[in-house]
Amino acid sequence: MATASWLVVASLFTAGVTLAQTNAPSVGSPSEPLSPALLESLSRVMAAPDGFEDAFDAQVWLLDMQSRLARRQPEAYPSRHDRLALLERIHAEARRAQLPPELVLALIDVESRFRPNAVSSAGALGLMQVMPFWKAEIGRPQDDLHDIDTNLRYGCTILAHYLARERGDWTQALARYNGSLGRTVYPEQVMQAWFTRWWVDR
Repeated sequence: MATASWLVVASLFTAGVTLAQTNAPSVGSPSEPLSPALLESLSRVMAAPDGFEDAFDAQVWLLDMQSRLARRQPEAYPSRHDRLALLERIHAEARRAQLPPELVLALIDVESRFRPNAVSSAGALGLMQVMPFWKAEIGRPQDDLHDIDTNLRYGCTILAHYLARERGDWTQALARYNGSLGRTVYPEQVMQAWFTRWWVDR
C-alpha cells in the first residue's frame, strides 16, 4: 500500500477516536428510541429498485475483490461465480447508500466473515448482522434478513444514516452501528480490516 493511503486512513481514524471516548448512549439497540429520520429512510429504500457506471471499472474492481474474498473466505464461496455475484450486490447497495464499497466489505468481514446465515448471540442476522427489531420498526415484518439483498439494504442504509448523523466521523458511525458508542474496539476492527484487506487506491 502506498504511504499516502496509510496517512489518509490513519488521519481519518485518529480524528474520530478522540470523539468516540464520550459515554453517549447507543441508539443501535432496540431499547433506545429510534430516529424517525432513520426509520423513514429505511422504509423508503426497502421499496426502491440498482452500481457500476463504467464496465471497465466494474471488471477491475470485481476481479480484484473476488481474489481477496477467495483468500479470506474460501469455504463460504468456493466458486468464482458466487464470489462475483455477491460482490456485485455489495457494491450496488454500498453505492446506493453512498458508502465506500470497500468499507462495507470490511464491516461484513468483521461482522459475519461473509456468512449470510450468521446469527450472533444477541440475535443479529446475516452478512451485516442486522437486528430483527428493525423490521417491525419500519413496518416490514415479512422481510427475511438472511436474504442477501435485504440484509445489505438494511445494513447499508443504517450505516449511512449514522455516518450522516456523525458528520462523516467513521469511528462514531461504526460504534453506533454496533451499539457500542463510547468504545472504539469495534470501529478499530473495521478500520483495520478496511486498510489491511479491502483498501483500494484511487
